[in-house]
Amino acid sequence: MNAHLSYLHNRSSTFDPPPVVVAATSDEARAHAIEIVEASGLRLAAAISIDEAPDRLLAQASATAVWCQLDRNTGTQLERTLEVLNHDVALQRYVAVVSAPGELIDFLFARLSDDIQLLIDANDAECVAALAVAATRRQDKFRLSDISADRDAARLRQLSAEVNRIASTLARLSNVMPSNEARPKTIVGNEIPQISPEAVRKVIRARRLRTKFFREDLFADPAWDMLLDLFQSELSGLRTQVSSACIAAAVPATTALRWLTAMVREGIFVRHADPHDGRRVFVELAPETSTALRTYFAELDSVSVI
Repeated sequence: MNAHLSYLHNRSSTFDPPPVVVAATSDEARAHAIEIVEASGLRLAAAISIDEAPDRLLAQASATAVWCQLDRNTGTQLERTLEVLNHDVALQRYVAVVSAPGELIDFLFARLSDDIQLLIDANDAECVAALAVAATRRQDKFRLSDISADRDAARLRQLSAEVNRIASTLARLSNVMPSNEARPKTIVGNEIPQISPEAVRKVIRARRLRTKFFREDLFADPAWDMLLDLFQSELSGLRTQVSSACIAAAVPATTALRWLTAMVREGIFVRHADPHDGRRVFVELAPETSTALRTYFAELDSVSVI
């Protein structure tokens, strides 16, 4: 990492680095954010408190990026700052990255647009990388290809297609089974299979059992893990907050958030505001996703493996 940072500093001496505005919820958070900006090889335009941020951002002539370093919820002023960020980023005035602890994940997900990158419990290397990539993308003359993001997008497109094909693919199993074997369930008309929450919990437990014998990172599949968790919640009549879905993904929170946001964009998940508290957001399966999963589990009995 030292070599990478050295490269960035050398690069900044060749090109005038774009300015970054830092907004933070405490002196400690502000000092940490300044270190991130400096390590990214970027020029600091201002380091202000969250209370000052709305007025300063309005007066800021230009900025490549705004870095918000949060270590707590400061209430009304934080909400106002987030509103300004959403507005300005939508107008493409700058890019924005918000870094925060895990306890703020539900609060922030409900208030930030999908165009603002949200980092949760990120380490210094992740912060430096996120800011450097965001700022670089902002500059027309520096365009980078985010290979991992491209790969994730391709996997999401594949997942979206496969979810919609699950029913028909598994239904074809019945056409190749010997006639003396039990036939799997088939869907008649608009009938939707009734699945028990315990059937889903069994699959989730089986997936978790693997980590007892093998390294957990061998089985990272956040999309499928979140699908199962949301499906179990739906069958149990429960609502799932963003933090719960991210825990179920069994990957770092920032990675889980990226997947969750992308799956909302793909139409696999849907966001719903809490009718009793408009500041809170729940995540649910889209109707088509729910139907596909119900059909999948209905057909699962005909397959000998989980």
